[in-house]
Amino acid sequence: MGNSLQQNNEAFYRALPKVELHRHLEGSLRLDTMMDVSRDYDLGLMNTDYLRSMVQVNADDPHTSQNFLSKFQILRKFYRSPEIIQRVTREAIADAAADHVVYMELRFTPVALSRAEGFPLGEVIDWVTEAAQKADQEFGCITRLIASVNRHESVELAEEVIALSVDRMTAGIVGVDLAGDEAQFSTSPFRGVFAEAQQSDLHITIHAGEWGGAENVASAITELGAERIGHGVRVLEDPTVVALTREHSTAYEICVTSNIHSGVIASLDAYPLRSMLTEGLNVTINTDDPSISQITLSDEYRLVCEKLGLSHDQLHQRVIAAAPAAFLPQKEREELVSKVEQESDYLGEMIE
Repeated sequence: MGNSLQQNNEAFYRALPKVELHRHLEGSLRLDTMMDVSRDYDLGLMNTDYLRSMVQVNADDPHTSQNFLSKFQILRKFYRSPEIIQRVTREAIADAAADHVVYMELRFTPVALSRAEGFPLGEVIDWVTEAAQKADQEFGCITRLIASVNRHESVELAEEVIALSVDRMTAGIVGVDLAGDEAQFSTSPFRGVFAEAQQSDLHITIHAGEWGGAENVASAITELGAERIGHGVRVLEDPTVVALTREHSTAYEICVTSNIHSGVIASLDAYPLRSMLTEGLNVTINTDDPSISQITLSDEYRLVCEKLGLSHDQLHQRVIAAAPAAFLPQKEREELVSKVEQESDYLGEMIE
C-alpha cells in the first residue's frame, strides 16, 4: 500500500486528512444538480457545455474579477426551493467527505440563497443548518457553518443575518463573515454589528487583502475583530500590517486556484504563499469555490507542493495549523488537532 501511494501522487494527496476553513456553499454546486434544476424550472441552461461555461472557470476564460464574479450571478438563479437549498448543502458536505476533509467550515450567504424566490432569511438559514447537521452525521465530515454578509449591501441586512445567526448557534453556526467588494466599500459601517456578533460569542472572519490592499487586512483586525482573514494575499504590501497580524496570531485562509482565476494574483509564479510563510504568517490552504474552479482540496494540496514548492512536511504543518484556527471550543479544537496529527502520522508511516 505504501508503494502504491508513493507511485500515485493523486492518491497520496487524497488520502491526507484535511481541514477546510474557507469554502462557499454557493460555489460548491454540482453540475448535474444544476442541470436538474434548470430542467425542472425551465432556466434555459440545459446544454451541459453551455452551463459549464456560465458557472465554471474554463481553460479559455479570462482571469478577471468580472468573469469570476459573473458565475455567481448565474448561480443565484438555482435556489428555487427549500429542497434544492438542502440538496446543495448535503452534496457540498458529501463531496468534502469524499475528498477526506475531516473538518469543514462551510460559509453561506443567506441573502444570496433567498433572492430568487424571496424566501425569509430565517427560513433559509434553518434549511441550511438542518441539512448540514444531517449530512455531518451521514458522511462523517464534521461541519460547522459561517453566515456571510456583503459589504456592498446594507448594514441593516447584515444586522438581520447576524441576529438570526446568534439565535441559531446551537444549530451549528459558529461565525460570521464579511465578503463582497472591498475595493469600493469600507468595513467601517459594519463595526457595530460585528461587535455585537463578537459579544454574542460568534467568531469573525473577514474577506480582506484580496480585491483591496493590506490596509483592508488591518481594518478587518482593528475595526471588526477578525480572528481570521479570508485570502489576505496582499498583506505583504505593508510590513506594518504583516507585523500586526503576527502580533494577533491571525490565520490566513488562502485559496490559490481561486486567486489565479479571479485575477487577484497574475500567475502561480507570483503567488506569495512561500513569502507569507517566510514572514511567519499562519497560512491555511482552502478551496474557496470548488465547483466554480473545478477543483478539490486535494488538488490544492498537490498544487502548493508540486507548483509552489512546499515539501510534504510543510504541507502537513499547514494542515495542522488549520485545526487550531477552527472556530471550535478549545476541547474540540484539541481533539481535531489530535485526529489530524494521528491520521497524518499513520499515512507517513505507510509511505516511508
